[in-house]
Amino acid sequence: MELTEWWPKLDSDTQAWLIAHNGEAVSPDVLSQIVAVGGSVTSSAWWVGESGPDGFMLSDEAVDWIETTANDESD
Repeated sequence: MELTEWWPKLDSDTQAWLIAHNGEAVSPDVLSQIVAVGGSVTSSAWWVGESGPDGFMLSDEAVDWIETTANDESD
């Protein structure tokens, strides 16, 4: 499922966390929320970044999308 499909299904607290921590490793709680609404972190979707020692990361494109979305919502 694409980011644009699961984003609106997230609760406002999860969206706010992703906006506030954009570009950081996704917390386990937030990651479980993404998976619960249909985001598959094992897919090759454009929003899936890398998993490393710090945890799961969104792709650079996803970070940019979240920033743009946050700016559009705050206007």
